[in-house]
Amino acid sequence: MSYFVTGGTGFIGRFLIDKLIARGGTIHVLVRKNSLRKLDALRPRWGADAKRVVAVVGDLAKPKLGIAPADLAKLKGKVDHVFHLAAVYDLSADAASQEKANIDGTRNAVQFAEAIQAGCFHHTSSIAAAGLYDGVFREDMFDEAEELDHPYFRTKHDSEGIVRAECKRPWRVYRPAIVVGHSKTGEIDKIDGPYYFFKLIQKMRKALPQWMPTVGIEGGRINIVPVDYVVDAMDHIAHMKGLDGRCFHLTDPEPQRIGEILNLFAKAAHAPQMTMRLNAKMFGFIPDFVLDSAMSLAPVRRIQKQVLSDLGIPPDMFKFVNYPTRFDNREAARALKGSGIAVPALEDYAWRLWDYWERHLDPDLFIDRSLAGKVKDRVIVITGGTSGIGEATAYKMAEAGAQVVLVARDPAKAAPVMAKIKKMGGKAKFYACDLAEIPECDKLVAAVLKDFGHCDYLVNNAGRSIRRGIASSFDRFHDFERTMQLNYFGSLRLIMGFLPSMMKNKRGQIINISSIGVLTQAPRFSAYVASKAALDSFTGCAASEFNDDNIAFTTINMPLVKTPMIAPTKLYNHVPTLTPEQAADLVVEAIVYKPVRIATRLGIFGALLHAVAPKATHIILNAAFRMFPDSSAAQGRKDGAPKEIALSPEQVAFAQITQGIHW
Repeated sequence: MSYFVTGGTGFIGRFLIDKLIARGGTIHVLVRKNSLRKLDALRPRWGADAKRVVAVVGDLAKPKLGIAPADLAKLKGKVDHVFHLAAVYDLSADAASQEKANIDGTRNAVQFAEAIQAGCFHHTSSIAAAGLYDGVFREDMFDEAEELDHPYFRTKHDSEGIVRAECKRPWRVYRPAIVVGHSKTGEIDKIDGPYYFFKLIQKMRKALPQWMPTVGIEGGRINIVPVDYVVDAMDHIAHMKGLDGRCFHLTDPEPQRIGEILNLFAKAAHAPQMTMRLNAKMFGFIPDFVLDSAMSLAPVRRIQKQVLSDLGIPPDMFKFVNYPTRFDNREAARALKGSGIAVPALEDYAWRLWDYWERHLDPDLFIDRSLAGKVKDRVIVITGGTSGIGEATAYKMAEAGAQVVLVARDPAKAAPVMAKIKKMGGKAKFYACDLAEIPECDKLVAAVLKDFGHCDYLVNNAGRSIRRGIASSFDRFHDFERTMQLNYFGSLRLIMGFLPSMMKNKRGQIINISSIGVLTQAPRFSAYVASKAALDSFTGCAASEFNDDNIAFTTINMPLVKTPMIAPTKLYNHVPTLTPEQAADLVVEAIVYKPVRIATRLGIFGALLHAVAPKATHIILNAAFRMFPDSSAAQGRKDGAPKEIALSPEQVAFAQITQGIHW
């Protein structure tokens, strides 16, 4: 048995050749001259040398596939089956490339099959050939296809029409559903179909606990099949007698709705599931002109572009949310009867698809996620850089090749930090500055700009925290003033000072070390939380104003970190905290990914509780307020140095459950 395969190095093609190799005989594979190495790389997979899998140099876009006359002569009368798989399988591809590959390529393949007098021409079409037919589309239907405006649907339909009208050799057509990875291994080589939504699911997993219910869409029924089913079915049907001139739907007889499918993948990813799903058809009452008018607004277009870009979702995907077509597959089922070939249940292998995507295809895997790739030779200003989070951050930045600008009040404390940076081969310069004094902030900005010319990254880390109930603060208004002066006005002055140079250079990032307390509004920290909340609010406003200046703003709602700032509160020795190095890793994440906010799941959940059930949340926080005591100083006692506090089992349990929150 002898075969000729176009698209043999592609996704479906390589799996089909797996099957054909097992049948014996010679397999000729169409390849472009510059793709010969790709074919050679696949030979070990097939366990076949150049005599079993023969490269035939040609070009899909040329008549008779651009194959040399001498090669055509060698193949004439010697090929039993031509499998035409080469095509564009991508909704987001431009119309010209789809027409060239799908329509012209199919016509050229048909001409080739005639030229070599092939035994049977097997055309891999797609369910897209039905367009957006409203109802059940049978295997014997073709001209009934509807709404073929989209280039992918139109070119798939027209290419199949070429086979039906122009192919003089015996032919068979296969219409696979949306093809996903191998049901046993998850293997796939590109992001398509349901994979477009994997990044959204991943972001939901990162932002929310798995048990939290979310709202999603219901949508139409989407037909999905794994690649191993498609090639098993094609291989089996192609070698059966008496089936020429027929079309076979390689589809799932029991397709599921979009919402159900996304929930299967959410479950596989350990992400929150959409327990409440809205039927997308309910929005059909909105007139098209209203939607068109909304989408014509520049802000709406920019938002849509940014969101879809972040998630990697092509805009065209949403046109098919209410997919109306169902596919009858009786011909394929009849041909496969007794073969043991059947579509596996998606719920049985969804986890394999997710696992393979996250390990091999997640776009984040291909970004330069090294810190050095972002900060090497860049100027990064770190306030509060001589201890805690600032010190740990300075070491990471220096190790990555940044020019570290270390800011703190005490030169004596800076000396060992600078020495360590120098020992590791890093570059750093120290500036003494009391950020609670506005004139000193201005001098710092002027000195940095004079010495370096600009600031690429500003990490506002220096801060002051006060743990004191309001009832114990009636005569301590200065606590609120000095906390606001450093945490808000000091940081704000630096931001305002460095922004002009960032605007001039059209790049920069402001990273503010905020607190989980802003999200949870924990008691006893009214002065501290209010100062951080002010900075958070300013940052939100600024991010909007500088969005198109390539200047990023990131707020890190930091959970409790074991730093000198919390040392006076001895009960924190008994509750879970981050190390300064772990906190510095969040700063690294901010620089690498430039998110708007970095927060723990508990912090986000706390903010959500305040939004949906504020009274109940206040009751919970009041219980925590009464559970944990004020410090000796806050109580007005003068017991000397702070003493260790033995927590009760109830307090320990509560601190564990609310890990990271300041109590």
